[in-house]
Amino acid sequence: MTAPEDVTDRRDAAPGDDIDRTPAPPAPPDAPAPGRRIGSVEILAGLLVLLVVFRNPLAALVSAPRLQTWTTVFVSVLVQAVPFLVFGVVLSAVIAVFVPRSFWAKALPKHPALAVPAAGLAGVVLPGCECGSVPIAGSLIRRGVTPAAALAFLLSAPAINPIVLTATAVAFPGNPEMVVARGVASLIVAVAMGWLWLRLGKAEWIKLPARPHEDGSRLKAFVAACRHDVMHAGGFLVLGAAAAATINVVVPESWLQTLAGNEVLSIIALAVLAVLLSICSEADAFVAASLSQFSLTSRLVFLVVGPMVDLKLIAMQTGVFGRRFSVRFAPATFAAAILVGTGIGAVLL
Repeated sequence: MTAPEDVTDRRDAAPGDDIDRTPAPPAPPDAPAPGRRIGSVEILAGLLVLLVVFRNPLAALVSAPRLQTWTTVFVSVLVQAVPFLVFGVVLSAVIAVFVPRSFWAKALPKHPALAVPAAGLAGVVLPGCECGSVPIAGSLIRRGVTPAAALAFLLSAPAINPIVLTATAVAFPGNPEMVVARGVASLIVAVAMGWLWLRLGKAEWIKLPARPHEDGSRLKAFVAACRHDVMHAGGFLVLGAAAAATINVVVPESWLQTLAGNEVLSIIALAVLAVLLSICSEADAFVAASLSQFSLTSRLVFLVVGPMVDLKLIAMQTGVFGRRFSVRFAPATFAAAILVGTGIGAVLL
């Protein structure tokens, strides 16, 4: 038998009295208090404060000539790259939040073969890094865009947008042809991979995860997008700058000269290095410029491979499109980027 329902006379009830006022169950004793969660931004701020407080002891630790060289290379890469990174992240968040996703599907030609190069050229209008292109490509496929066109957009957007090309021009002031070579090579690879998927790709190789329901205002979404991209792209930039500085200091100059002296080995080495470093495309040009021992062609391959195939991209593509997709798409893109980058470098550089 159930207990009788508690009926209350509502004739004199004030508005809002029909709301369930049952108190929430008490939180466990060890549960964190609401609003006091420590996130990645707070941790980064704490580290910056510690660096300021202990700047004198840290300065004494880098008094050795090799450490000074490491610090100089590391700081110079960051100082040149951070403005482009921040600007690109902000513009990418604006496009992701305020531009309707349906716009991309309406803007592309209906014929798949024509939609691929159009989607590749559309990458010019996305001033963001590869971290943002992967989820956008998934959204395009959900909106009915042919996967071949969405994949061409995924590969071209981080490599040929104005922010990346401007950063490349700043990083290579004496070699303006590097900007043209990077744009042309990256676009060719993106379109070629789109057409290759159109010819050989299978629908069952792509498995998109269920999209969570999005709540909140556009301003909150914009702030969240900026926060996410800055922490992720900025973290990879720091790792890339540290790796570039370490290569310049730790690896003997004779080794670098020997490796750089063999064009084939230098191209393969920098292509693999681009995959391992996983640098944001808005900052990789400054790292490539610091590797002055290598030829322009090998550094061009570094710049073509990085925004299309690296460790973080492979992980992101696996999460968005599925493992069956990534194990096929990433190796094919890597090979195409090396071949096209080498060919364009031989012609333009």
